[in-house]
This record gives sequence, structure tokens and C-alpha cells, in this order.
Amino acid sequence: DIFAFCLKMKGLCVHIVRFIIVLLSKLPLKFHYFMGDVLSWLAKNVFRYRHALVMQNLSRSFPDLKYKEIVRICNDFYRHFGEIFAETIWFGGSSYRRLRKSGIVTVMNAAEVSELFDSTPSMTVLSTHCGNWEILGGLLGYRTADGTKLSVPETAISVVYKKMSSSISDRVFALNRVAPLEEVGTECEVESHNILRYSIKHKDERRMYIYPTDQAPYWGSGRHPIGMFMNQPTTAMMGSVGVACKLSHSVMYLKMKRVERGRYEMTFIPICRDASRTTPEDIMRRYYDLLEEEIRETPANWLWSHNRWKW
Repeated sequence: DIFAFCLKMKGLCVHIVRFIIVLLSKLPLKFHYFMGDVLSWLAKNVFRYRHALVMQNLSRSFPDLKYKEIVRICNDFYRHFGEIFAETIWFGGSSYRRLRKSGIVTVMNAAEVSELFDSTPSMTVLSTHCGNWEILGGLLGYRTADGTKLSVPETAISVVYKKMSSSISDRVFALNRVAPLEEVGTECEVESHNILRYSIKHKDERRMYIYPTDQAPYWGSGRHPIGMFMNQPTTAMMGSVGVACKLSHSVMYLKMKRVERGRYEMTFIPICRDASRTTPEDIMRRYYDLLEEEIRETPANWLWSHNRWKW
């Protein structure tokens, strides 16, 4: 049967790529940063990877900045782009112990997150493409600034994602993102089209749902105007906050600030304790206000190569 053979070959490819990543991940983070710098230089100077789009996004978002300042942010972004690649490969074979020892991420307000999680039906976390979103799977293993441990069980985390066009890449990245979550593995990932059904099915369980929220809306998913964001009219998807409002979730914004190479600070900023008492539009407007504030604080820390404002 050809179909069964193709599935077996895809599965084999996934295992081979995953084996290589895990093998490479054992090398020191400094080595990965060196390779990331090489990739960054190639992406910017040789392949010119989305360079015109990056400059366009920066110029429209910061119209008051001089050209030299735009170029500086662009250069810093490509360096950070290489770091994301380096950290993602290194993360692919990491355990909680390794993550904690490295100090790569510090959760700044773990006690506040635990209190809100324990006292509400479920929690919706609206994440971004600031910092390194590919290493969010280590959340429960990172150091905390207040010394407390997050009270969220591994089995209560659901990360919502959009399926990639390549089934092999989709599977490899899914396994990589949840590498430290040994108990639940890819079961903690929920495809975005299934989230409403999944949330209703698990409405009697206390869960943490993590959504990457700042992408351009998918075609056919509904494009809701939310006003101005980074000096440009912007539309957004309302599925995440719509579910939160229907099921009375608490909602938090996840800020991931890059302090220096190899160090991030992760802060959960409360948006509301009970989403049913507000509207999806108000929550999303607050989300984009917080995101703009974060971007202006550390401009190179966001994914400027994403075509966020496509129409």
C-alpha cells in the first residue's frame, strides 16, 4: 500500500531529524550561538532573507526614526534571529534540570501566576513572537525570581498552534517545542482549528491555554479590526479570547524580554480575572497595547520578518 509506505517514510524522516537535533543539542550553548551568528550573517548578507519586508515593517512602525536607526534595529533583529535558531536546537534535548542550571529564562512573577491559575476555572495566556517562543515548553522548568514553583501541572498545559504545510516539519517542531514535557509530550499541543471543541470538552478541568496571538489572521478565519498597532491599521483573530469569554477564563499577557544573550525574563501580565465580564474586542485591544509597549522597549526582540500586515 503506497499510502502506508509514505507514512512510514515520513515517520522515519521525523525520527532521523529528531535524532540529529537531540545529538546537536548536547553541545554547549556557546557553540550554538556561534552557529547562530553564522546563520544570521548568511540570512542578512547572502540570502537577504525577507530583508525588504523587515525594513518595510520597521520603517512603517517607527516613522520618526532616522534611516541609520532603522538599519541598527534591523541588524540587531538578524542577530536575534540567529539566537532563536541556536536556542531552539539547544532546547531540543534539554531537561528541566538543564534549563534551570542554564538560567536562560527567569519567570518574574510565578506566585501571581499560581494564584490566578488556582482561583479561576482556567487560564488563557496570550503569547507573542517576542523573545523566543520556541522554548516556551520549558515553562515549568525555568528559574523563578521569587523562588516559588508554578502550581500548574504538566498535564494541564495546552499549547495552541497552527499546523505547518509540511507534515515532517510540523512533527519535528512539535516534538522540539515540548522536549522537556516528558510526561505529556505532544499531547499538550492543540491544533488551532480544534481549540473550541477541545476547550468545551475539558471545560470542567483547570487548564492553562497558551496561544501565539500576534500573527496575521489566517485566510478564512475572520479578520477583526482592532485599530492601530505599531502605527498601522491592524486586524486580529478573536478565537482565543472568544473561548476565554465563553468559559470565564482568566487572561494574561506573556511578556518575554531579552535581557542579554542567553537571558530572558518572562513576566505574566494580568488582563482580566474573568473574561466573561468583558468583551473579546476589549481583551484583544489590551493585548496589542501591551505588545506595542514591549516592542518599543526592545525593538529588535520581535519577529519583524513576519508579514503581519498583509491584506
